[in-house]
Amino acid sequence: MGQVAGILHGSTELTGDLDLLWSGREPDAPAIAAGFAAAGADLLDDDGALLAGGAETFRLPKVLFRTVSSAGDCCTPALPWADLDVESFIARADTATIDGVTVRYVSLSDLIAMCEAVGRPKDRRRAAELRRL
Repeated sequence: MGQVAGILHGSTELTGDLDLLWSGREPDAPAIAAGFAAAGADLLDDDGALLAGGAETFRLPKVLFRTVSSAGDCCTPALPWADLDVESFIARADTATIDGVTVRYVSLSDLIAMCEAVGRPKDRRRAAELRRL
């Protein structure tokens, strides 16, 4: 979700971070933790404190991450987004194949709704751009 979804929908505004959404389901947590471990990611809380890298860390609604080449948020549907049903974003996700890898990204209408829900000036600007697309 976020910048990558915006780019895949045609946005030219770059945010510089990578925002991820995963199911938040307990059976999926070990695979998420393993993926971040394989990428050598540091996991942090909202205050910037380092977190353990195991599956238990991904029980939080949001974990910040950074690697040598990227940084961002890894969120679950438990993270409050105003009155949006974030869990349904996963079912409605669009897909693209990039270098043989299938990438799922939030639909255009859901991305606009997210931008409007956050409501910061940059999010309102992005929502307007996305509506024009």
